[in-house]
Amino acid sequence: MENALDVLQERGYIEQLTHPKEMKELFNSGTSIPFYVGIDPTADSLHVGHFISLMVASHMQKCGHKPIILVGGGTASIGDPSGKTDMRKMLSREEIDKNVESLKKQIGKFVTFEGNNGAIIVNNADWLLDLNYIDFMREIGSLFSINRMLAAECYKQRLETGLTFFELGYMLMQSYDFLHLYNTYGCKLQIGGNDQWSNIIGGVELIRKIGKDDSFGLTFKLLTTKEGKKMGKTEKGALWLDANRVSPYEFYQYWRNIEDESVETVLSLLTFLPMEEVKRLSSFKDEKINEAKKIAAFEITKLVHGEEEAKKAEEATNALFNGQGSTQNMPSTKLDSVNISLVDALVLTGIAPSKGQARTLITQNAVSINDEKITDCNYILSENDFSNGYAILKKGKKIFHKLEIYF
Repeated sequence: MENALDVLQERGYIEQLTHPKEMKELFNSGTSIPFYVGIDPTADSLHVGHFISLMVASHMQKCGHKPIILVGGGTASIGDPSGKTDMRKMLSREEIDKNVESLKKQIGKFVTFEGNNGAIIVNNADWLLDLNYIDFMREIGSLFSINRMLAAECYKQRLETGLTFFELGYMLMQSYDFLHLYNTYGCKLQIGGNDQWSNIIGGVELIRKIGKDDSFGLTFKLLTTKEGKKMGKTEKGALWLDANRVSPYEFYQYWRNIEDESVETVLSLLTFLPMEEVKRLSSFKDEKINEAKKIAAFEITKLVHGEEEAKKAEEATNALFNGQGSTQNMPSTKLDSVNISLVDALVLTGIAPSKGQARTLITQNAVSINDEKITDCNYILSENDFSNGYAILKKGKKIFHKLEIYF
């Protein structure tokens, strides 16, 4: 088997390891290692924040190791305070169960459930919801130091605004998850984003406190811009992996328009292209770097939405930027009448969140129809704008929307 740690290191995933020397020995042993990654079902779709963890899981599985995907139906009842200034919204059991079912379908795009090391999906609601509070606190809570917990990064920010005891229990629950998976499936490794470091250490140390010495933790880098901001944020919110939330075209466009400095990171972490090819594409300069961005956008969209949708998104983009390809797959809105105000059209298509924002865009010369700038906030579209049965509404250089009429 190819050494998974070497693969992850070469592609730039690894941020921290709890026991580097022992982990290298374990991975060099050639044995298949059950490992787990946790996803809290706080929404009915995965987003780019989950992308890296599932890519790591996929690479690990390709190297012969067994993924355990833990969907946190139990921990979602509390909510992870990591990186949050306010307590997360508490979901009902019905909301959580519905989200769990939706996530399972998306997870299957990254890992296979077949073979000796086929992935399994578990829900920590199955063992957390029936825990006896007194017994749990005696057996598990007594092994945790409040002083150490409060020093963890995941709690520092919340201390300033008010950390509840409810949230303080999250680390205990996640640590107990690792212990349960260790005892039930022989799981020896937890992986997660770097913001999960404190929670992962909690689980590793809990297992070691009960007399075991083969529990480990690995964190990977978060996907960030050159300014250190998390990637995957759009004007409409998170970059969801569900096509009903973010269309394949919009998804493609996000990656097509990343900054030059992010090309190598994105190709390394979010595609399966060989590293030789990643290095070659990342070496492109000036205008040529756009070729690398096109490949990145296509490969990532293909992975999440399938090759057919990736091709459609590529064709729509070519039609817009160089007059080649089809506009059929461009984001579009059908209108009952051509006589709609430009302000209303911007809001209707979602290009602007409000009429006030729409007027601001127009006055800033950021809006055009069929490549003609419109600076009049009172502009009303007419049949002249729909000479081909549609009009192309454009914001800036990169956001397009097709307005179609019924006749």
